[in-house]
Amino acid sequence: MITVRKSSDRGYADHGWLKSFHSFSFADYHDPQHMGFGNLRVINEDRIAPGTGFGTHGHRDMEIVSYVLSGELAHKDSMGNGTAGAAVSGVIRPGDVQRMSAGRGVLHSEFNHAPKDTTHFLQIWIEPNVRGIESGYEQKYFDAASKRGTLRLVASPAGADGSVTIHADASIYSGLFDGEPPLRRVLAPKRKAYVHVVRGSVTVNGQALQGGDALRLERESELTIAGGVDAEVLMFDLH
Repeated sequence: MITVRKSSDRGYADHGWLKSFHSFSFADYHDPQHMGFGNLRVINEDRIAPGTGFGTHGHRDMEIVSYVLSGELAHKDSMGNGTAGAAVSGVIRPGDVQRMSAGRGVLHSEFNHAPKDTTHFLQIWIEPNVRGIESGYEQKYFDAASKRGTLRLVASPAGADGSVTIHADASIYSGLFDGEPPLRRVLAPKRKAYVHVVRGSVTVNGQALQGGDALRLERESELTIAGGVDAEVLMFDLH
Protein backbone atom coordinates (compact mmCIF):
# COMPACT_ATOMS: atom_id res chain seq x y z
CA MET A 1 0.00 0.00 0.00
CA ILE A 2 1.31 3.44 -0.98
CA THR A 3 0.12 6.68 0.64
CA VAL A 4 1.23 10.17 -0.37
CA ARG A 5 1.66 12.83 2.32
CA LYS A 6 1.79 16.23 0.61
CA SER A 7 3.92 19.03 1.99
CA SER A 8 0.90 21.36 2.13
CA ASP A 9 -0.96 18.91 4.39
CA ARG A 10 1.64 19.09 7.16
CA GLY A 11 1.13 21.03 10.35
CA TYR A 12 2.75 24.46 10.52
CA ALA A 13 3.83 26.73 13.36
CA ASP A 14 5.25 30.26 13.11
CA HIS A 15 6.86 31.42 16.34
CA GLY A 16 8.65 34.35 14.72
CA TRP A 17 12.18 33.13 15.45
CA LEU A 18 11.17 29.57 14.44
CA LYS A 19 9.11 28.42 11.48
CA SER A 20 8.33 24.70 11.54
CA PHE A 21 6.48 22.17 9.38
CA HIS A 22 5.33 19.03 11.21
CA SER A 23 4.94 15.77 9.27
CA PHE A 24 3.37 14.16 12.36
CA SER A 25 1.44 15.45 15.36
CA PHE A 26 3.68 17.67 17.45
CA ALA A 27 3.15 20.36 20.09
CA ASP A 28 -0.03 22.32 19.18
CA TYR A 29 -0.51 20.41 15.92
CA HIS A 30 -2.62 17.31 16.50
CA ASP A 31 -3.92 14.99 13.78
CA PRO A 32 -5.02 11.50 14.92
CA GLN A 33 -4.37 10.23 11.38
CA HIS A 34 -0.72 11.30 11.58
CA MET A 35 0.67 10.36 14.98
CA GLY A 36 3.75 8.72 13.49
CA PHE A 37 4.58 5.85 11.17
CA GLY A 38 5.92 2.65 12.65
CA ASN A 39 8.48 3.77 15.21
CA LEU A 40 9.10 7.07 13.36
CA ARG A 41 7.50 9.67 15.59
CA VAL A 42 8.64 13.14 14.41
CA ILE A 43 9.94 14.85 11.28
CA ASN A 44 10.00 18.59 11.81
CA GLU A 45 11.36 20.85 9.08
CA ASP A 46 12.65 23.82 11.07
CA ARG A 47 14.01 27.23 10.10
CA ILE A 48 15.73 29.09 12.92
CA ALA A 49 16.25 32.85 12.54
CA PRO A 50 19.76 34.30 12.96
CA GLY A 51 20.89 34.72 16.56
CA THR A 52 18.09 32.60 18.02
CA GLY A 53 17.43 29.00 18.99
CA PHE A 54 15.99 26.47 21.39
CA GLY A 55 16.93 27.20 25.00
CA THR A 56 17.89 24.42 27.39
CA HIS A 57 15.19 21.76 27.56
CA GLY A 58 14.97 18.06 28.35
CA HIS A 59 14.28 14.78 26.56
CA ARG A 60 13.92 11.19 27.74
CA ASP A 61 13.82 7.80 25.99
CA MET A 62 13.96 9.01 22.39
CA GLU A 63 16.47 8.72 19.55
CA ILE A 64 16.83 12.23 18.09
CA VAL A 65 18.53 12.77 14.72
CA SER A 66 19.32 16.23 13.32
CA TYR A 67 20.04 16.75 9.62
CA VAL A 68 21.15 20.25 8.53
CA LEU A 69 20.21 21.50 5.05
CA SER A 70 21.75 24.98 5.23
CA GLY A 71 23.43 27.12 7.84
CA GLU A 72 24.83 25.80 11.11
CA LEU A 73 23.30 24.43 14.30
CA ALA A 74 25.22 24.64 17.59
CA HIS A 75 24.32 21.92 20.09
CA LYS A 76 25.18 22.01 23.80
CA ASP A 77 24.12 19.36 26.32
CA SER A 78 24.39 18.08 29.87
CA MET A 79 26.81 15.37 28.69
CA GLY A 80 29.40 18.09 28.03
CA ASN A 81 29.14 18.19 24.25
CA GLY A 82 29.39 21.67 22.77
CA THR A 83 31.13 23.16 25.79
CA ALA A 84 34.55 24.83 25.76
CA GLY A 85 37.32 22.25 25.45
CA ALA A 86 34.92 19.36 24.76
CA ALA A 87 36.01 16.61 22.36
CA VAL A 88 32.82 17.20 20.34
CA SER A 89 32.09 20.77 19.24
CA GLY A 90 28.40 20.04 18.76
CA VAL A 91 28.23 22.27 15.67
CA ILE A 92 26.58 20.54 12.71
CA ARG A 93 26.54 21.67 9.10
CA PRO A 94 25.16 20.36 5.77
CA GLY A 95 26.32 16.78 5.29
CA ASP A 96 26.48 16.11 9.04
CA VAL A 97 24.16 13.67 10.80
CA GLN A 98 23.83 14.12 14.54
CA ARG A 99 22.38 11.48 16.88
CA MET A 100 21.42 12.09 20.47
CA SER A 101 20.11 9.19 22.53
CA ALA A 102 18.09 10.84 25.29
CA GLY A 103 17.95 7.65 27.36
CA ARG A 104 17.13 8.20 31.01
CA GLY A 105 17.31 11.96 30.57
CA VAL A 106 19.36 14.72 28.95
CA LEU A 107 19.25 18.52 28.79
CA HIS A 108 20.36 20.34 25.66
CA SER A 109 20.07 23.54 23.66
CA GLU A 110 20.31 24.28 19.92
CA PHE A 111 21.22 27.68 18.52
CA ASN A 112 21.87 29.46 15.26
CA HIS A 113 24.66 31.86 16.16
CA ALA A 114 24.99 33.29 12.63
CA PRO A 115 24.30 37.04 12.47
CA LYS A 116 22.51 36.92 9.11
CA ASP A 117 21.85 33.35 7.91
CA THR A 118 18.83 31.18 8.73
CA THR A 119 19.51 27.59 9.82
CA HIS A 120 17.33 25.09 7.93
CA PHE A 121 17.29 21.55 9.32
CA LEU A 122 15.24 18.43 9.93
CA GLN A 123 14.61 17.23 13.46
CA ILE A 124 13.75 13.51 13.53
CA TRP A 125 12.55 11.46 16.50
CA ILE A 126 12.49 7.66 16.50
CA GLU A 127 11.12 5.60 19.37
CA PRO A 128 13.90 3.46 20.90
CA ASN A 129 13.76 -0.30 21.42
CA VAL A 130 15.46 0.05 24.81
CA ARG A 131 14.60 2.51 27.58
CA GLY A 132 16.45 3.94 30.52
CA ILE A 133 19.88 3.69 28.89
CA GLU A 134 22.73 6.10 29.45
CA SER A 135 22.41 9.18 27.28
CA GLY A 136 24.69 9.31 24.24
CA TYR A 137 25.80 11.58 21.41
CA GLU A 138 27.38 11.09 17.99
CA GLN A 139 27.88 13.11 14.81
CA LYS A 140 29.37 12.11 11.46
CA TYR A 141 29.86 13.73 8.06
CA PHE A 142 28.68 12.09 4.81
CA ASP A 143 29.92 13.72 1.62
CA ALA A 144 27.72 14.36 -1.40
CA ALA A 145 29.63 11.88 -3.60
CA SER A 146 28.65 8.97 -1.34
CA LYS A 147 24.95 9.85 -1.74
CA ARG A 148 24.87 10.67 -5.45
CA GLY A 149 22.38 8.45 -7.31
CA THR A 150 22.10 6.02 -4.41
CA LEU A 151 20.79 5.62 -0.87
CA ARG A 152 23.65 5.97 1.59
CA LEU A 153 23.10 4.48 5.05
CA VAL A 154 23.55 7.29 7.60
CA ALA A 155 21.92 5.83 10.75
CA SER A 156 21.36 2.22 11.81
CA PRO A 157 21.06 -0.01 14.92
CA ALA A 158 24.61 -1.36 14.64
CA GLY A 159 26.33 1.66 13.09
CA ALA A 160 26.85 -0.32 9.89
CA ASP A 161 28.87 1.11 6.99
CA GLY A 162 30.11 3.99 9.13
CA SER A 163 26.61 5.25 9.98
CA VAL A 164 25.68 6.75 13.34
CA THR A 165 24.27 4.24 15.82
CA ILE A 166 20.65 4.54 16.95
CA HIS A 167 19.04 2.40 19.65
CA ALA A 168 15.99 1.59 17.53
CA ASP A 169 14.84 -0.97 14.97
CA ALA A 170 15.19 1.56 12.16
CA SER A 171 17.65 2.67 9.50
CA ILE A 172 17.94 6.01 7.72
CA TYR A 173 19.32 6.44 4.21
CA SER A 174 20.17 9.69 2.40
CA GLY A 175 20.28 10.13 -1.37
CA LEU A 176 20.91 12.82 -4.00
CA PHE A 177 19.24 12.43 -7.39
CA ASP A 178 19.65 14.70 -10.40
CA GLY A 179 19.27 12.95 -13.74
CA GLU A 180 20.74 9.59 -12.70
CA PRO A 181 19.22 6.29 -13.93
CA PRO A 182 16.36 4.90 -11.81
CA LEU A 183 17.36 3.34 -8.51
CA ARG A 184 15.58 0.14 -7.54
CA ARG A 185 15.75 -1.33 -4.08
CA VAL A 186 14.17 -4.48 -2.66
CA LEU A 187 11.97 -3.91 0.39
CA ALA A 188 11.04 -6.41 3.08
CA PRO A 189 7.22 -6.60 2.82
CA LYS A 190 6.84 -7.10 6.59
CA ARG A 191 8.56 -3.77 7.29
CA LYS A 192 7.50 -0.20 6.62
CA ALA A 193 9.33 2.33 4.47
CA TYR A 194 8.94 6.10 4.54
CA VAL A 195 10.44 8.40 1.91
CA HIS A 196 10.70 12.10 2.74
CA VAL A 197 11.70 14.47 -0.08
CA VAL A 198 13.97 17.06 1.46
CA ARG A 199 14.08 19.27 -1.64
CA GLY A 200 13.83 19.20 -5.42
CA SER A 201 11.52 16.88 -7.31
CA VAL A 202 11.56 13.12 -7.86
CA THR A 203 9.28 10.22 -8.75
CA VAL A 204 9.03 7.43 -6.16
CA ASN A 205 7.15 4.25 -7.09
CA GLY A 206 5.36 6.18 -9.82
CA GLN A 207 4.35 9.08 -7.56
CA ALA A 208 5.62 12.55 -8.49
CA LEU A 209 6.88 14.28 -5.34
CA GLN A 210 8.22 17.72 -4.49
CA GLY A 211 10.22 19.04 -1.55
CA GLY A 212 8.34 18.43 1.70
CA ASP A 213 6.23 15.60 0.24
CA ALA A 214 6.51 12.08 1.59
CA LEU A 215 5.50 8.55 0.67
CA ARG A 216 4.42 5.82 3.09
CA LEU A 217 5.00 2.26 1.87
CA GLU A 218 3.47 -0.76 3.59
CA ARG A 219 3.62 -4.36 2.36
CA GLU A 220 5.56 -3.24 -0.74
CA SER A 221 8.38 -5.35 -2.19
CA GLU A 222 10.28 -2.69 -4.16
CA LEU A 223 11.26 0.96 -3.99
CA THR A 224 11.96 2.83 -7.23
CA ILE A 225 13.41 6.34 -7.32
CA ALA A 226 13.54 8.02 -10.74
CA GLY A 227 13.43 11.37 -12.52
CA GLY A 228 15.26 13.30 -9.83
CA VAL A 229 15.79 17.02 -10.42
CA ASP A 230 18.10 18.55 -7.80
CA ALA A 231 16.47 16.13 -5.35
CA GLU A 232 17.55 15.12 -1.87
CA VAL A 233 15.62 12.37 -0.12
CA LEU A 234 15.64 10.49 3.15
CA MET A 235 14.40 6.90 3.26
CA PHE A 236 13.45 5.25 6.55
CA ASP A 237 13.37 1.46 6.95
CA LEU A 238 11.09 0.96 9.96
CA HIS A 239 9.80 -1.67 12.35
